[in-house]
Amino acid sequence: MSHTSAYKAKLIARVRRIKGQVEALERALEAEAECSGILQLTAAVRGAVGGLTIELMESHIREHIVDPAPDADPARARGAQDLIDILRTYLK
Repeated sequence: MSHTSAYKAKLIARVRRIKGQVEALERALEAEAECSGILQLTAAVRGAVGGLTIELMESHIREHIVDPAPDADPARARGAQDLIDILRTYLK
């Protein structure tokens, strides 16, 4: 079983919000809305996908590489936490 199953409801809720945002973007394009509104919707979709991506990447790091919390090696734990923090900053 995949480690994402523990967060399945949370992840599906995120995907459904993204789906709603993409549908709003599609409606705006079909309605020939102002480009500033379309750009705002596009930025919102990009941010939402970035948020989902970091959740999945962080979970993958913690489950398959190293979980900084229980790791006995302080340098390894710090490295894993640094990577998670960098990814969060990069994907904002």
